[in-house]
Amino acid sequence: MSRYFVPFQQLRRQPTIVVDSTGLGAALTLAHWRGAATPEALRDDTSAGSALRALHAPETPGLQARAVTANHFDIDGFVGVWALLNPVLALRYETLLRLVATLGDFREIDWQHPLASHALQLVCWLNAEEKARFYEPFGAPARRRREDEASAEKFAWFLPRFAELLENPEAGRAAWEPEFGRVQQAVAVVQSPATTVRRYPAIGLTVVQTPAPLPYYALFGPSIGTDMVLSLYDGQRYEFEYKYTTWIDLESRPTLPRLPLAPLTDRLNALETTPRRWTHEGITDTGPLLRLSGRTLSKPQRYADPDQRPIFESSIMPDVLEQEVVAFFEAGYAGIEPKRYWTWPEIKAMGM
Repeated sequence: MSRYFVPFQQLRRQPTIVVDSTGLGAALTLAHWRGAATPEALRDDTSAGSALRALHAPETPGLQARAVTANHFDIDGFVGVWALLNPVLALRYETLLRLVATLGDFREIDWQHPLASHALQLVCWLNAEEKARFYEPFGAPARRRREDEASAEKFAWFLPRFAELLENPEAGRAAWEPEFGRVQQAVAVVQSPATTVRRYPAIGLTVVQTPAPLPYYALFGPSIGTDMVLSLYDGQRYEFEYKYTTWIDLESRPTLPRLPLAPLTDRLNALETTPRRWTHEGITDTGPLLRLSGRTLSKPQRYADPDQRPIFESSIMPDVLEQEVVAFFEAGYAGIEPKRYWTWPEIKAMGM
């Protein structure tokens, strides 16, 4: 049975599998979004992982639908859609595709994995071609377009071209090489004596102390298995971030719920003596940042790599900042046990 992609607006015109999204009337949902109706047996850390699990379970109700859709374009969702449309190749390259989806969504990968470089090449190719030919992630509203409509053009371009890169990444070297090289250089810095990594597993925090801001694909590598990253850069420049792993329903391990950052922000502002103020996004943002403010960052700017945005000098010493962050979460998580499948009402209730 051959499947085909349809724009999200056509969801109800025929039985349709929905990937990395939710929609009323879906024949089958394959998404890691919190509370999505993904069948329990197909739950996975990534939506692409759920699609690959579905290919191993052909009798899954709803999988007989031929139409496949998503309401946005990102690497995880694209890989899931592509896998359903190309099941033979997808199962042949399943391990690689899982690495690509995880790197694309969570920005983390084990650089010792034999397929890590290939996965990074594919991710960098997708990123480069998306920005060159269309618009950056979260950039549709600035163009007065709806993402669920505009993203269909991206799927139409990438779907027939991805298989060639999967089997022969050299075919896309001109596109992927610039970002690939930048990330490789950054990974070398993370793995060098210039960088110190401290992990606080009881609260799910990784602290990365490194000279200068880095691309996420390098910065988040040491954070595998944790859900928060505190970056300490030379010049007393800092950022804290909740990873995307606690926006979705993570299957592979239990997690702690996100805590509202307002009390921590107030504490840091009480310590801060520069004119700048500490600011943060709400806990339902895909990747809330706590940072010293300058001009308010747009969603595309916050999604972009830390080395692509200004990060300002604080008056707070790095060891003091780390102690404040650790103390806040140790107190906030006292008596809370990690679990899978937190609901948003449960998470929001933690801050009341």
